[in-house]
Amino acid sequence: MPVRYGTMGAMAGTYSHPGEQAAQDPIRLLAIRDTPLSVDEVFAAVGEDAAGGTALFVGTVRNHDGGADVDRLGYSCHPSAQDELRRVAEKVAADFPVRALAAVHRVGDLEVGDLAVVVAVSCPHRGEAFEACRRLIDDLKHEVPIWKHQTFSDGTEEWVGAC
Repeated sequence: MPVRYGTMGAMAGTYSHPGEQAAQDPIRLLAIRDTPLSVDEVFAAVGEDAAGGTALFVGTVRNHDGGADVDRLGYSCHPSAQDELRRVAEKVAADFPVRALAAVHRVGDLEVGDLAVVVAVSCPHRGEAFEACRRLIDDLKHEVPIWKHQTFSDGTEEWVGAC
């Protein structure tokens, strides 16, 4: 009987099976919305039989920032934000063996505890999924023109660039 090796065995690093490759069109869901986000929707969007690892990140509105209590915040975006989100997603999909990718970001007024962003990536292996998901959220945060307007408990306000 032939012996199959896991990722640490003799077959490690070989990617001859189609499931080990990036999908032809892995971007399944990209959106910027003014309605509540759903973790279930994003997770379902990246479901993929060839994926051995799925990584999901959920960003929520926290009750503090920079030592001050946050009461609420609002997100707004530039008209190019959706196109920039696609560019970021395409770059992640090109750099990793992504089987499926999804990202949604909220705009409008949010309260503490609300979901602000949900991203997920599925890949053949967990390490790739973790790395791709981290790159996706980090690049989204730094490159997509979405701005945060925070209102603090002491009445002061602050605008924060790109997410």
